[in-house]
Amino acid sequence: MPPILDYAGVTVFALTGALAAARDKHDIITFWFFAVVTGVGGGTLRDLLIGAPVFWVSDPTYLGIGAIASLIVWFAGERVERVTALNWLDALGLAAYAVIGAGKALALDVNPFIAVAMGVLTACFGGVIRDVLAGQPSILLKREISISAALLAAALFVALTLGGLAPVWAGVAGAVAGFGLRAGAIHYGWALPSFGEQRGRKA
Repeated sequence: MPPILDYAGVTVFALTGALAAARDKHDIITFWFFAVVTGVGGGTLRDLLIGAPVFWVSDPTYLGIGAIASLIVWFAGERVERVTALNWLDALGLAAYAVIGAGKALALDVNPFIAVAMGVLTACFGGVIRDVLAGQPSILLKREISISAALLAAALFVALTLGGLAPVWAGVAGAVAGFGLRAGAIHYGWALPSFGEQRGRKA
C-alpha cells in the first residue's frame, strides 16, 4: 500500500487517541503517548501476526504524526465537541484502516479470508488500546455497529480486488461502505440483534 495511505490512517486514529487524552485532561506528553499507541496499535498487531516487519519501527514519521495530532488537539480541543469528534474520526479511521490492513495482507499473499480478518484487527485494535488506557468502556462492547463496519469494509475490498477491480477503487468502495454503515450506527443508533433479544420479545 502507498505510504501516504498508511500515514493518513494513522493520523486519524492518532487524533482519536489525543482526544481521549483531552477528555481526561492529561498533559501534552500523555497526549502524544495516546496518539502514537492508538495510531500504530492495530497495524502493529497485524504485522506481528502476518510475519511482516512492524511498519513504524523503521520510520520515525509515525512518531511525528502522533506529535502533530497531539498539538492539534491540545490547541483546538476546547473548541470542538470532543465526544462527537472522537466518534466520527473513529468511524473514518475504522473504515480506512480496515481497507489498509486487508490490502497489506493481500500484498503479502495472505489467504483472502485471513486478509479480511487482518483488516478488522487493524481497524479495531488501536481503539481498544486507547479505551483501555483511558479507562473507558471499549466502543466494541457497545451495541452500536462497529466491528461489522470494519468487516464490511475489509471484505468488500478483498472481494472487489480479487474480482479484478483496481485496488484503489476497491479500497474507495470498501471504505465508503464501512464508513456509511458506521455512520448510520452513530446517527441512527443502528445495532444488530443481541443474544436473547428475540426470545425476550416472545416471552
